[in-house]
Amino acid sequence: MKDLKETVLYRKEENIAWITFNRPEALNALNTDVNLALTDCLSRAEADPEVRVIILKGSGDRAFVAGADIKEMMSMGAMEAREYALKAKRVTDTLWNLKKPVIAAIQGFCLGGGLEYALACDLRIASESAKLGLPEINLGIMPGSAGTQRLARLVGLTKAKELCLTGGMIDAGQALTLGILNAVCPQEKLFTEAAALAKKIASKSPHAVTLIKASMNRGTEMDLESAALFEIDCFGLCFSTEEQKKGMDAFVNKKK
Repeated sequence: MKDLKETVLYRKEENIAWITFNRPEALNALNTDVNLALTDCLSRAEADPEVRVIILKGSGDRAFVAGADIKEMMSMGAMEAREYALKAKRVTDTLWNLKKPVIAAIQGFCLGGGLEYALACDLRIASESAKLGLPEINLGIMPGSAGTQRLARLVGLTKAKELCLTGGMIDAGQALTLGILNAVCPQEKLFTEAAALAKKIASKSPHAVTLIKASMNRGTEMDLESAALFEIDCFGLCFSTEEQKKGMDAFVNKKK
């Protein structure tokens, strides 16, 4: 059995934190140890002032995350399953509420809990061979980490219901068309493209990035008027930052 720290790997490369699901023998399936280790890695990245962007990926070339570990779940009763889902939801909430943007770099299978975790990230880029879906219905259950809710908000209720009720998989091209993915690229270029996207974001004002993420994530949970006022508050806060002073001065004076 792997040590807890080995189930999810962490490395920092300049101002990017790479967090890797590391159970390739199980197609990086999620279990309690993975959730604990992932939460620790996310907290580490959030607390590091040098980290501007986080990239989430899977080990090996067969899967980002192929779902939850069914062996761990199969003997659970109703209340145990509910508690399990609550713990998984806390992980997706952590991803969603981080101040720093998270990019999911998806190759191979991204199914069930794997897709739910990817949906909680800010951006998603996938290899051409990626397969995505919420196949829980095929096991007589349903998504339990806000998958039905985030997918419906992202692609619309009709298509989300189709995917959840049939348990079918879609390829990367279909996911791109639906708006689940930001980009699709050849597998050998996936992590290079993810890093390039991360570096582009990392070059921007970290305060503005945080405020944009907060404004959009929280705004989608409010009525339009409340969301617009929250955006205005975030806009105002940008003017308390050094980056705003330097950025506007450089623009007016035609400097870099």
